[in-house]
Amino acid sequence: MTVALDQPVAAAKPARRGRFSINVVPYLQAAPLALILGAFLLLPILMIAVVSFWDYDFAAMYPDFLTTNYADTLGSWVTWKTYLNTLKYAGIVWALTLFIGFWVAYFLAFHIRTTAMQMVLFLVCTVPFLTSNIIRMISWIPVLGRNGLVNSTLVEIGLIPKPIEWLLYSEFAVVLAMVHLYTLFMVTPIFNTLMRIDKSLIEAARDAGASGWQVLWNVIIPLAKPGMAIGTIFVVTLVMADFSTVQVMSGGQSASVALMMKNQMSLLQYPAAAANAVVLLVLVLLMVAGILRIVDIRKEL
Repeated sequence: MTVALDQPVAAAKPARRGRFSINVVPYLQAAPLALILGAFLLLPILMIAVVSFWDYDFAAMYPDFLTTNYADTLGSWVTWKTYLNTLKYAGIVWALTLFIGFWVAYFLAFHIRTTAMQMVLFLVCTVPFLTSNIIRMISWIPVLGRNGLVNSTLVEIGLIPKPIEWLLYSEFAVVLAMVHLYTLFMVTPIFNTLMRIDKSLIEAARDAGASGWQVLWNVIIPLAKPGMAIGTIFVVTLVMADFSTVQVMSGGQSASVALMMKNQMSLLQYPAAAANAVVLLVLVLLMVAGILRIVDIRKEL
């Protein structure tokens, strides 16, 4: 009896070890990525949060725990106006990139029949992104300037008596440059979502008597919402963090949160800039959380 009872127990131990090792494997596989994210993402964010409570003067920073930086940030009407201006840019650029990006992706997905031509045209859209953002942004200056291509052409054909001043170094120029820079970040996820739509659903809607606009509104757009949400996260995040476009294309006449932080760092006001960075991060995370509450993007990941 003793031998008979010991044998099943001895046989069960290796199986228990095997289950334990199988359960550990996913954690071991995720460990390198977790270490990288912890070292290069979470740790820097934690350091920024810590520095945001430090004291400083014109020459140095002093480790401390003060809420003065946050009080100065949230208690200044200039800061609130800058945040509202940044949100205004984000809203306008998001609306324009969503409109342009959806129709470009729709054309590539449903009006180009061959997969090879779809890929060719999509790669054509990415050609400008082979150059730097700064170069693509600055390239608008000779186009929109007082003696640039647009003004010169309009004056020569007699449509305007003198050059239009607000084409460059204005909010219009900032929005135009941002739309040019970030539209592809909206096109790519929407195009990927539209390519996954089962064409039989569209055929079924047409067989049921739906018009083209009804198919678009009731079938295609609802199924494209995950791609729109991903593109929205990309565009809004990039616009909120952009300072070079606002500085160059507005000629210093407009402001954004990122530009304000850049100016604070140039004045060695690192704790104040860190406090602004934390506030901006919280704001962006709340916006992303709101988007994720409205649209479920897990099917696209």
